[in-house]
Amino acid sequence: MDLKDKVAVITGGASGLGRATAERFAAAGAKVALLDLNEDLARAAAQEIGPGAAAFAVNVADAASGEAAVAAVIEAFGAIHVNVNCAGIGAAARTVGRDGPLALQHFNRVIEVNLIGTFNTLRLCAAQMQKNEPTNEDGERGVIINTASVAAFDGQIGQAAYSASKGGVVGMTLPVARDLGRAGIRVCTIAPGIFETPMMMGAPPAVREPLMQMTQFPKRLGEASEYALLAQQIVDNPYLNGETIRLDAGIRMQPR
Repeated sequence: MDLKDKVAVITGGASGLGRATAERFAAAGAKVALLDLNEDLARAAAQEIGPGAAAFAVNVADAASGEAAVAAVIEAFGAIHVNVNCAGIGAAARTVGRDGPLALQHFNRVIEVNLIGTFNTLRLCAAQMQKNEPTNEDGERGVIINTASVAAFDGQIGQAAYSASKGGVVGMTLPVARDLGRAGIRVCTIAPGIFETPMMMGAPPAVREPLMQMTQFPKRLGEASEYALLAQQIVDNPYLNGETIRLDAGIRMQPR
């Protein structure tokens, strides 16, 4: 799908991977809807990206909030062609720690945002995508890109909730692609390794260096622009579907 004049809904669009993706898509001629819990940050990002960008407040884990945000996007832009789901949370906590078993509320919250929030958004966007006129001779109407993590495959100590949430995103990729195939909607997932986020940028060398040593090549952390590049390549390539792609410089995470 050619991004020019298409409408892309990007959750977590105010910062990090989502912001970089919005910038790249806008540069390719797309209109971008930045959905984020932090509406002020999303508005600032949209203003910096330019007139083809708009911000919308959303709690991706809440059905009503998601419905309202998608309805607002349709009112503003008239359609949705691409959905990139970058919204997510993660906090390390052992299954049983010094204070006893992990609070179930913690586990539930991570699942709600990372897994249920992803499905909530994609289902609503897909319902709008199927109304689109086909964009190519194959009958393509939309592209959905979800964000998992290498933690889905080799989660570290303390990542039970996070790994479960991202493993769920990986696990639903193919069945959702099968569900939506008849509507001409492709679905792929990106599983990033360790990326240069605001948190990692401020981490001391003692934290950063071991992570970089776990990569094969290049020996560094990923850049948000590299995630955005892969997201655009998925949109561009009409034969990519039902696949989870690791973007991690060959990293294989150690237990800690």
